[in-house]
Amino acid sequence: MSPDRSAGGTRRAFLRTSFGTSAGLAAALGGALPASAGEGAAKRRRIPRGGVGMHLYTMRDALARDFAGTLERLAEIGYATVGVSGRHGYDASAIRRMLDAVGLRAVLEHVAYPTLTGAGLPRALDDLRTLGARWPVVPSLPGAMHTPDGFREAARQFNRIGLASREAGLGPVLFHNHGSDHVVVDGRSLYDILLAETDPHLVAFELDVYWAAKGGGTGPGTYFRCHPRRFPALHVKDMAADGGFADVGSGTLDFAAMFAHARVGGVRQWLVEHDAPADPFATARNSYVHLAALRY
Repeated sequence: MSPDRSAGGTRRAFLRTSFGTSAGLAAALGGALPASAGEGAAKRRRIPRGGVGMHLYTMRDALARDFAGTLERLAEIGYATVGVSGRHGYDASAIRRMLDAVGLRAVLEHVAYPTLTGAGLPRALDDLRTLGARWPVVPSLPGAMHTPDGFREAARQFNRIGLASREAGLGPVLFHNHGSDHVVVDGRSLYDILLAETDPHLVAFELDVYWAAKGGGTGPGTYFRCHPRRFPALHVKDMAADGGFADVGSGTLDFAAMFAHARVGGVRQWLVEHDAPADPFATARNSYVHLAALRY
């Protein structure tokens, strides 16, 4: 066991106790709390600890080196849940054992569109149950489908996948957006086709707030208000001043304003993501501290 992993239980207990108090958060932030977490905001909402997660794509390089150790360090920081994205040679049972060992819980897994639309669907749903997760997620659509007709076909497929997921005792299938999904064709966003032409009981959305904001159209808060309960999970990703990626809380996005309508949108999981972190563990820690302190 590496020095970083020794006495892991002691550090986890310290961090979870400290981050549950204003003093602990202030210390982690290097001094005073941000104004949004001060006394004037004491009665405002906060993200429940069980809702703060890490999308594991952020940690892919670290996971490739040491999957179990990376999960342990995320738990030490304070994360409660993860979104699985890439298994690095492990099967669902092995990942579940590693998660259980450090007290983390998988809530979803990204599974390729061709797998979910093809013969791999039953196995993918079985693996979700093994992981203890609730939602299968389509991470993206093939480029050739980025037309109105392509998105209508995707909507039909999502309804079918969602029905199979529900019948397997799981939640609806989710779709994860990127910037190209918000392209407007003939006055209508491609993303809006999915919202309009899928069954809300069968299909929901893992909204990547960075890409929704960068898409230049409907903002996350408006999506939450206009489509209640359709966004059980978020990718919380910040935008740097130059439009690139940033650690949560260090960029330009106003998360407090965005999350003011999260309850209406049905949000249950706030999953941190950074597509290209220079230091994934620093990103994980910085982002967790910001979300733990946030009031909205």
